[in-house]
Amino acid sequence: MQIRVYYEDTDCGGIVYHTNYLKYCERARSELFFQNGVMPFLDSSGFVVANICAKFLKSAKLGDLLDVETVAIEIKNSYVVLNQKILNKYELLFEMDVRLAYIVCEKPSKIPDDFKTIFKELHV
Repeated sequence: MQIRVYYEDTDCGGIVYHTNYLKYCERARSELFFQNGVMPFLDSSGFVVANICAKFLKSAKLGDLLDVETVAIEIKNSYVVLNQKILNKYELLFEMDVRLAYIVCEKPSKIPDDFKTIFKELHV
């Protein structure tokens, strides 16, 4: 998925504010679901972030066109671990592993098959 860096994403020096990298990754994850005709969270069930391990390597700047890449590195019954990278012209700027737990009524639950299919297509 490609994301353009806009003025609203930057600090006064034109550098992307650190929390926006997380937002860009969230958008890419949501887009994966939307492209497959499913909602990432509906009623009282869906995915929540359980853990994030992030590395900020280089800065993105105003006007950059970024690529967000997502791969599944672990798929279990009630959670999935995704690796997400943000690149600018093939240069790695940001990388994170995010563990997404599937919940129903705020309790861990088995990931439905339609979601597992999406993650299996991303599995390395």
